[in-house]
Amino acid sequence: MPNVGPLELIVVLIVALIVFGPKRLPELGRSLGKGIREFRGSISGDHDEDEDAERPELTRSQAHAQADAVESVEPVEGEVVADKRA
Repeated sequence: MPNVGPLELIVVLIVALIVFGPKRLPELGRSLGKGIREFRGSISGDHDEDEDAERPELTRSQAHAQADAVESVEPVEGEVVADKRA
């Protein structure tokens, strides 16, 4: 079986970027990582269902509200901040 080198990985990533596009690629990576974690958990017998129940997924509007709350924090001394009101 041939070894997979850096050139082959770059070609695969470029093809994936062309096929799926830059907006969809991060979503595919997250779902792939989640699938791998679930597979490993089922193989090893570790069930982290309790952790998933404690940390529910955020909807898009909740995520935006949370991001707005983070942005409303007072700036740190010496930090350059643009005024959004203008």
